[in-house]
Amino acid sequence: MANNIPANLKYAKTHEWVRVEGDIAVIGISDHAQDSLGDIVYLDLPEAGRILAHGDTFGEVESVKAVSEIYSPVSGEVVESNTGIQDSTEIVNEQPYLGGWLIKVRMSDASELDSLLSAEQYAEVAEAEGH
Repeated sequence: MANNIPANLKYAKTHEWVRVEGDIAVIGISDHAQDSLGDIVYLDLPEAGRILAHGDTFGEVESVKAVSEIYSPVSGEVVESNTGIQDSTEIVNEQPYLGGWLIKVRMSDASELDSLLSAEQYAEVAEAEGH
């Protein structure tokens, strides 16, 4: 069972996390998500400059088990994709909250963060899924 849920992050029910750095949202997938997926073998990430709305699909993560879409928990402009991990996808499995971040978005509406889950609330979601 993956139970690594840092308290300083916000979470989406779709298993993305957000770390706020000023007006930038650093986004990745949770430890629970990477654990459920298994070994990640491919990532499709957006180019910088792409505009995302809250809930938009911004990429895919492919594992030995499945292909899953990744959703943006906030609206804004992609300012950076972590292209370095596309050749080292195991980093997402090993460090989902550190080196395994996926994109950075300059938020256009920081109030959207209020709709995200706290670590405690996300733990309940993960628990309800049987993990």
